[in-house]
Amino acid sequence: MKLLIDADYIVYKSCAGAEVDIDWGDDVIMVVSKFSEAMSNVQRELTKIKGHFTWDVPELILFFSDSVNFRKKILPSYKGHRNRKKPCGYKRVINALSEQYEVIRIPTLEADDAMGIYATANTGNVIVSPDKDMRQIPGRLFNMEETVMITEEEGSRWHLIQTMAGDQTDGYSGVPGIGIKRAVALFDEHGYTWETVVEAFKSKELDEDSALINARLAKILQNTDYDAAERKVIPWNPTAASN
Repeated sequence: MKLLIDADYIVYKSCAGAEVDIDWGDDVIMVVSKFSEAMSNVQRELTKIKGHFTWDVPELILFFSDSVNFRKKILPSYKGHRNRKKPCGYKRVINALSEQYEVIRIPTLEADDAMGIYATANTGNVIVSPDKDMRQIPGRLFNMEETVMITEEEGSRWHLIQTMAGDQTDGYSGVPGIGIKRAVALFDEHGYTWETVVEAFKSKELDEDSALINARLAKILQNTDYDAAERKVIPWNPTAASN
């Protein structure tokens, strides 16, 4: 059994925590950091995660996002507000981690997608991520508080919920005015189907194409959604959505 860790946020947080501002005066402020401190921060986070599990030394696989994101071809504004420069030492820390752990980064994919593909191709492992998106992937998920088991049906339903509710932090809106609670209520009333999604979009004068864009942005890839030989994403289609 392996721990599949969303390492993007861990390394980002750890490197940012090692930064120090130096004010030289005369309108000059420099940001510096210690590599050893950033690495220590990362190792502390990984040790904390391992401490939640009972077997002696669980094997870790660290997943990182690629610098190119396939979702920007679907919607160019996707995560457009996240253009902040990476903290000092970010790449160096990842390079150092690659010498200690297995590191996986798949071209054009986010870490979430790489974890989803690996977890569904290699069942029996545990995804480690605080991101609610990972509730789409069947199997065990440690959300940094508890370990939960996600069924295939629950994963499919969560994808439809996120399609309707959108995710402002990722830059796709879903149905305006509908959040998670309202989406769940609509699905409970009308069924967890693609038709329920389309009707919700139509209620706000948005067509099915808009619903499909949101669905493809929301979808966390599984092994059946990616052609490894061609290194291409297989676009999600509504035929996969049924109750």
